[in-house]
Amino acid sequence: MGGGVQEDNVKYEPTIDSYAQLRKLLNREKKNYPNNWFDNISCNQRVYNWRFIKLLRKCEYYRSKTRKSNNPLWMVLYWIARTRKHHMGVFIGVEIPENVFGEGLIIHHNGSIVVNGSSKVGKNCQLHEDNCIGNVGKADSLTDCPQIGNNVEIGVGAKVLGGIIIADNIKIGANAVVTKSFDEKGITLVGIPAHKLER
Repeated sequence: MGGGVQEDNVKYEPTIDSYAQLRKLLNREKKNYPNNWFDNISCNQRVYNWRFIKLLRKCEYYRSKTRKSNNPLWMVLYWIARTRKHHMGVFIGVEIPENVFGEGLIIHHNGSIVVNGSSKVGKNCQLHEDNCIGNVGKADSLTDCPQIGNNVEIGVGAKVLGGIIIADNIKIGANAVVTKSFDEKGITLVGIPAHKLER
């Protein structure tokens, strides 16, 4: 895992090379979600969010193994996990491709979350309902997507669009639309178009 927006702003290079690494990642992310028996039988929505993330990480692992091995078993396992992830995504209204988010991803609410596969997001990102991370919709820039740092929280209804850079520890307020880069860490962005909230 390496690369980054800046040298000290570590980004996620999505490579899960071993089963031990996969288990470590899943155990770390599981702590962000309710998983006791009552939550499961009472259909707590965040239980389904966790199931989606678990399938997402398995897809990343099987995809990595498929690229590095000629064994067709990995391709079969990847196809199964990917199909299950897509079904769960349709059920909870979340579309997140593999190899975008660093560890610690939190989905607080399900419903209308769409992420472009060309985006890169660091560790401990928090998503809420009705978020979009992607391009600006122009035919000649479909892969120009955000590069987002670590510990970024994206509020309800917020959108981050275009080939922009967002630094670490930024909070994006509800319904904000971010279309330009912000390299100052620890600030809050609000409005349409988004701007720094002055304290």
